Amino acid sequence: MTAAPDDCLARNEWICGAYLSSRRGILLDAVVQHLQLTALSVLIGLLIAVPLAVLARRWGWAAGPVLALTTILYTIPSLAMFSLLLPLYGLSATLVVAGLVLYSLTLLVRNLLAGLRAVPEETRQAARGLGYGPIRLLLTVELPLALPAAMAGLRIATVSAVSLVTVGAIVGYGGLGNLVYAGMNTYFKAQVLTASVLCVLIAVAADLLLLGVQRLITPWTRAARG
Repeated sequence: MTAAPDDCLARNEWICGAYLSSRRGILLDAVVQHLQLTALSVLIGLLIAVPLAVLARRWGWAAGPVLALTTILYTIPSLAMFSLLLPLYGLSATLVVAGLVLYSLTLLVRNLLAGLRAVPEETRQAARGLGYGPIRLLLTVELPLALPAAMAGLRIATVSAVSLVTVGAIVGYGGLGNLVYAGMNTYFKAQVLTASVLCVLIAVAADLLLLGVQRLITPWTRAARG
C-alpha cells in the first residue's frame, strides 16, 4: 500500500499553508491587479455618473432616459458585455475596466440622483437668497447634502466591481479571478479557495473603508441619529 503524501499541496487539500507560502508572489500580483481594476473602474464610473445625475436633476425630462439606459446596461450579462466591447478594446485590461464602468453607472447615477432630489427646496432657495450661483450652489450645498445617498451607491458599486473583476479572467485580466479560473480548470483546491476568500476579504474591506469615509465626511448624519 502506498503511503499518503505528507504535503498538503500533493494531497490537493482545500486549506493549505504551503500554497500560501509558495505562491505568495503570485497572490500579491493578483491582489494588486484586482485592486487596480476595481479602483479605476469605480473612479471613472463616478466621474461619468456625477455629471449625468446633475443633468438629470436639472432637466427633469432627462432623468427617465438616463436611468433607463443605465438600467439596461446593468441587465446585460457580463460575458455578453465583454463580447460587445471586444471589437473596441481587444483582449486588454481596458476591456474589463470599460465593462465595469458601464455596470457601475446604474448604481452610482441612481443614488446620486436620489440624493440630489432629496435636498430640500427651501435650502436651495435660502442659498440663492444669499447670492449663491448655480455652480456654488451645486458644489457647496447640493452635493454635500447628497453625500449619504451617493456614498451608499458608491459602496454598492465598489463591492459589485470587486465581484465582477473576476469575470475578466476570460480575457486574462481578472485579478484573483485568473487564479480561480485556472484553479477550477485543474481542480487545484487550495488556489480556488484562497483566491475566493481573498475576493471576499477585499469586498468587505472596501465596504468598511468607504463606510468609515462616509461617516467621516457626513458628521451631521450621526448627529441627526443621535
